[in-house]
Amino acid sequence: MRVLGIESSCDETAVALVEESPAGAACLLSSVISTQIPLHRQYGGVVPELASRNHSGRLPLLLREALERANCSIHQVDAFAATGGPGLVAALLVGHTAAKAMALAAGKPFISINHLEGHLLSPFLPREETRAATGIPAPEPHLGLVVSGGHTLLLHVRGLGQYELLGRSQDDAAGEAFDKVAKMLDLPYPGGPEIDKLAELGDATRFNLPRPMLHDPNFDFSFSGLKTAVLYLLPKLTPTGNPHELDKQTLCDLCAGVRAAITEVLVRKAKLALRRTGLRLLAVSGGVSCNSALRRGLSDMCAKEQAELILPPPDLTTDNAAMIAYAGLLHARAGDHSELTTPVDPNPTLAGCTVRG
Repeated sequence: MRVLGIESSCDETAVALVEESPAGAACLLSSVISTQIPLHRQYGGVVPELASRNHSGRLPLLLREALERANCSIHQVDAFAATGGPGLVAALLVGHTAAKAMALAAGKPFISINHLEGHLLSPFLPREETRAATGIPAPEPHLGLVVSGGHTLLLHVRGLGQYELLGRSQDDAAGEAFDKVAKMLDLPYPGGPEIDKLAELGDATRFNLPRPMLHDPNFDFSFSGLKTAVLYLLPKLTPTGNPHELDKQTLCDLCAGVRAAITEVLVRKAKLALRRTGLRLLAVSGGVSCNSALRRGLSDMCAKEQAELILPPPDLTTDNAAMIAYAGLLHARAGDHSELTTPVDPNPTLAGCTVRG
């Protein structure tokens, strides 16, 4: 079985193919991504209309490239999957409609995939250097931590489609907090990687920044207070509050403090969830899972808790179609197909909660 996946929920256009052998093993045949970061950087964030136009222009070329890399024709694809939400409606429609059209023309199944489910399952994809030969295992019961620009979720994953929500951000997501702080500091978009880079040169103890909900006995998160603390701190560091008046070391120290605050909360909540659930496997996904301090913190914590940590390779942390094709393959195995009338949904549910785009 071969499944073609398309991702177009925000500012990455991506196509991938996953194949399952008769013996039940699966491998990633190809994965191509076209990012729109240079296009949106001049605006400091994603412009929906530009994103959807760019998806429309790039998708045919990416489809051709993905099929060529996989040495596969469109007639050899057994199912077509696409992100149905959450995301930007106009952007989602590009990939969703294309997958439907190909499924209809080929007389093959169509599968609409929740973008967050794709992230949740992505740590079980193989690393870049072993993709061509390594089988992709089905996800086993584990604790899933999704940390991205729009979402921060802790879930008990019992199996495909069996997700129990343990906690989520009550306001800004972790990645959203990084990006908003970066915008205050007038750092390039996307802000998270920029803060991570500068933080490596800073002193995380210089500024006493808040860790909202750190000691609460639940698994929920809150990062808007941290963002507000930085907003009020800036005028105390420069006469005008202009971030360009900060000296380089102060800027690095501030980035290090922000990173440390977010990382400490994420690591502590994950540790609490491991202890409460008794799970011994933590799988982390989403763009923020690329953060170097978070990776170190989670690795150290899991070693002390005697738990296994699975992190996706960097190219599978941001939006990609490999996770959509893989989720599509798992659903196809289970006989879960979508009607061609299935609409995109910018605010779908996952584990009983609404996830906004």
